[in-house]
Amino acid sequence: MDKKNALRAGALAAGTTLMMLLMSSPALALTRDDGDDPGPGLSAIETLGLYVILPLALFVVIAGLVMVLDKSKNRVTKPSAAKSKA
Repeated sequence: MDKKNALRAGALAAGTTLMMLLMSSPALALTRDDGDDPGPGLSAIETLGLYVILPLALFVVIAGLVMVLDKSKNRVTKPSAAKSKA
């Protein structure tokens, strides 16, 4: 039964994807709009820096600030002997 359900799910996903591709209209990206003035394109290095390196750096900075400015004293909760006797 698992193989039959997997085939049914795959066929449904493929059919849905195909219908969405057939029903979608083209983006018409080659046709310029009135007043459209695109700037110069980004190089591959600039694109990686803007969309990969910069977000990772921001994540590291924010995570580091959270860790450094954390004021809580208990890092690991250990079961105490007094609680286990009660």
